[in-house]
Amino acid sequence: MCATILPEKHMHYPVLLNEIISIISPQYGGTFIDCTFGQGGYSSKILEFPDTKVIAIDRDKDSLKKSTDIKLKFEGRFFFKNLKFSQLNNLKLKNENVKAIIFDLGYSYSQIKDNKKGLSFDSKGELNMKMGINDFSASDVINKLDEKELEQIFKFFGEERESKKIAKEIVLKRKVKKINTQELVKIIEKTKKIKNFKIHSATKVFQALRIFVNKEISELIYGLINATKTLKKDGVIAVVSFHSLEDKIIKYFFKSLSEAKSISRYVPKTPTKKNLLNLISKKPILPSSTEVKQNPPSRSAKLRYAVKKYDFYNFETDILNKFKYLIDIENYSKKL
Repeated sequence: MCATILPEKHMHYPVLLNEIISIISPQYGGTFIDCTFGQGGYSSKILEFPDTKVIAIDRDKDSLKKSTDIKLKFEGRFFFKNLKFSQLNNLKLKNENVKAIIFDLGYSYSQIKDNKKGLSFDSKGELNMKMGINDFSASDVINKLDEKELEQIFKFFGEERESKKIAKEIVLKRKVKKINTQELVKIIEKTKKIKNFKIHSATKVFQALRIFVNKEISELIYGLINATKTLKKDGVIAVVSFHSLEDKIIKYFFKSLSEAKSISRYVPKTPTKKNLLNLISKKPILPSSTEVKQNPPSRSAKLRYAVKKYDFYNFETDILNKFKYLIDIENYSKKL
């Protein structure tokens, strides 16, 4: 999961940028963490404010070049680490008063169009989809997991209605030869009888594979947990998501920690539990009509954010239990 889907004819276009800046208020200075650096859209904008410092992370090594350019421009105020955002707790932030942590869960246009990454159904050749710091590829998934496991991945990670038929056809075809990107697209197009002319037939299966290969469910969950631990009192956590499964997880996490049951019993002199987060609005912020016109892929974006109310680290959350069924599906990868 790395920053922002881009329109084809434009350079980097960070989604909901103005709304993010309004929420995190970098004009007052402070340290900010950009968890999905990508092409540096959010980081660059924050650094335009003179008293700011940005710590950026990204699992994609291809982000390193852009980070080097920004580091030279904002020497001493910008730092980059090649990490997954679930590894936020690996950052040495003991003396940092982190004002906001930002996640943009989309893919950049350059990532989608990179044939080596193989994220798109337009890619040529080998199925890959590894975004960095991975143990297996989409090719391993398609050619090695059994029919039931493939069905579950397509159904729950891609919300693909014909997941069973597609999984069955894949298992049949791979007995003859190894399946690459073009073969997988052909299988899906042939298998799906109901066509949706608004989106490509392979869209949902490819989404499911990207989520599975990059373990995006557990990445998001642990990213949210570690971000909330990292923030100090009055710090903001802001997340831009692009599909319903991500939004469901974010919505539940914010809601559960903003209700009066979220701070652990270990808080000194606190006999009753208190809400750790202040959820400013239950409804997500959506892109304006102007932004959607300029950058059509932004139409599916949703921004949710919350403010931390207490300087407390070891809070309780049931989010891992709530979404255990999805993590169990992720764990099919242990066979690869």
